[in-house]
Amino acid sequence: MTTAIHNPITDIRRKFQEIPVSPEWCFKNVRSTEQWTHGYHRYPAKFLPNLVKKLIEDYTDQNDLVADLFAGCGTTLVEAKVHGRASIGVDINPVAILITQAKTTPIHPDELQRTTQKVFNKIEKFSGFESKTLKLHERIDYWFFPEHKQKIAFLYQQVLEEQNTSIRDFFLVALSNILKNCSKWLQSSTKPQVDPKKSPVDPFKAFRIQVNQMARKNKEFYEQLETSHFITTKCEIKLEDARNTSIPSNSVGAIITSPPYVTSYEYADIHQLTGYWYEYITDLYGFRKGFIGTFYSLNQETSTPSFIGQEIVNNLLEMDKRTAKEVANYFNDMLSVGKEMFRVLRAGGHACIVIGNTTLMDVKIKSSEVFAEILTMQGFEIVDIIKRSIPNKLIPTIRDKKSGRFSKLDNKNSKLVYPEEYILIARK
Repeated sequence: MTTAIHNPITDIRRKFQEIPVSPEWCFKNVRSTEQWTHGYHRYPAKFLPNLVKKLIEDYTDQNDLVADLFAGCGTTLVEAKVHGRASIGVDINPVAILITQAKTTPIHPDELQRTTQKVFNKIEKFSGFESKTLKLHERIDYWFFPEHKQKIAFLYQQVLEEQNTSIRDFFLVALSNILKNCSKWLQSSTKPQVDPKKSPVDPFKAFRIQVNQMARKNKEFYEQLETSHFITTKCEIKLEDARNTSIPSNSVGAIITSPPYVTSYEYADIHQLTGYWYEYITDLYGFRKGFIGTFYSLNQETSTPSFIGQEIVNNLLEMDKRTAKEVANYFNDMLSVGKEMFRVLRAGGHACIVIGNTTLMDVKIKSSEVFAEILTMQGFEIVDIIKRSIPNKLIPTIRDKKSGRFSKLDNKNSKLVYPEEYILIARK
């Protein structure tokens, strides 16, 4: 009698080939990104709140600590708080830390209203401003007209004078979210480029609208948490690397996260306006280097322990060696993330990973299959793989066919991407 040889790579590939799209995980026509504080700030490839909500309800218990190692703009942490779960998140991007801190911190509506009125009163009395204390980055002059720069500098100065850190963060997020509208940045583009025909929005007008919108959502968030007695539910966000966190070993009940795409350094470019204004960035090149999978790290490897990943890298080597190095670096970074996930998760806990594929140089980058293999390599058991289609509004869907980077429709190489992604459910 011949015994069939178990091949985990073959098993993973077969599972992905056989998976149909799951309608219950698609959340079509759902506007959950506008609920609670989720809409405070624009963010590329936002995690869908309803997706996180379902994962929390299906894979966590009331006493679980929920972790997100790619916290981004804090969707997992906000939903964890609404559900009464303690949570911890890490992200390498200081802009993400600021946004998450504000989104997960409910402020008493009356206190926020009083402070808001004081700031608005100062705006009414504005008659010009020249700061003697703010040290503005030289690139700010590239992105902003002098009159808009002056008003933003005034707003920034007023916000920095606020003593209540929660309210100060609230206003900093509001100001951050209007910077693109008030700059020369091409409005329809995720890539940093100047629009020579653009008439930027008046910063004072944009700030008032943004603050008032956020204040309404804060009130809803505060009242919901007050009713459910979850206002004091612990929530922590740290400026740390997903490959090496300070989260204690075996302390996490569930990980709910969405790793970046191979082209993750674009997050650094997209958030540069806030980075320059808030002094998070002095050197954009250096800022990019810390992000997962970027060729800016100067890693020269073209090998990876992942069998599926190595096949992808080898295909890219035939097209472009630099891109092959970038992708190998990404897979190796994600291997480190997989190890960290296994370390922090308790036995029996679940890692819920939402991850999408992309294409570079006409080569399919099957990140979902690679990460499923990586999780298996660490000792995880893959208990489910869910396939879902993504609403186009949630991510930039125009990409260059050759490079895979975000693009514009007038680029002759551009293509519309109607993406799908996978949810990997792994148990330790």
